[in-house]
Amino acid sequence: MTSNSADPSCREPSPMEPDPYPDLMSAGGLAAALEAVAAELALPWGPVQVKESDPLRSAGVASGVVGRETCWITLGSAERQFILSGWCRGVRLISGSTPDLAEMALALEGWRNGATLREIHEAAPFVTVTELARAHERGPADAVAVGWRLLLEGLRRKEDLFYYARSTLRIAEAAYAEPKLRRLYPFTSHRSLHFTTCVGIPYSRDVPHVDPLSDGRYRVYAPSRRSVIGDAHTPEAAVALVVSGLPAGCGPAVAGTSGDR
Repeated sequence: MTSNSADPSCREPSPMEPDPYPDLMSAGGLAAALEAVAAELALPWGPVQVKESDPLRSAGVASGVVGRETCWITLGSAERQFILSGWCRGVRLISGSTPDLAEMALALEGWRNGATLREIHEAAPFVTVTELARAHERGPADAVAVGWRLLLEGLRRKEDLFYYARSTLRIAEAAYAEPKLRRLYPFTSHRSLHFTTCVGIPYSRDVPHVDPLSDGRYRVYAPSRRSVIGDAHTPEAAVALVVSGLPAGCGPAVAGTSGDR
């Protein structure tokens, strides 16, 4: 006969975890709590935005800077954390989380009023600003240069671990040596090497890309991936096929996304 201790209905209920956001509920929601904190800090905000689908747990602060999107705050589920992610023209420039709503308000104020990424981080040290984000802030040419360096460094760290990382590194180094491709923004998707004529997401799909094959060859696809331009036995030959399929007037990569065109 089974003991009652194995019956879930006979167990003592577990104590409920304390609510990590009591101030939000008492204020009437995240947006209201954020507005109250902004008022205490004398920040000149208008009404904080909310999402109709989740009015109590959503809050967004619009920026007065062209290109900077509304910065939306999300809540951590396991513990008290306010999480931000600031995007500008398809690029995430800032991210981070803090349990302190006042510190979050200071970060949002910098985002709203056009502070530099360095100034935002200095006002709210929890904010993460990557090297690539700083390059994007300086302009698309710097973003391309840093993007290439980080891509090559990352592949070199992995080349002894994964066969395809080594193959992708070989084609990336050959592509970087070609001036017409070096001025485009590079990225990988799985093991494929892609190039885009804009530096923001969604990227453009108007440049051929390369897949390393398991037999050591390289396959070059047309931008739509519906057709193969050709196979090559060397990285240099694959790069030549990519260059042969470049659209007229291609590059250098520009700021923004494919949707901006």
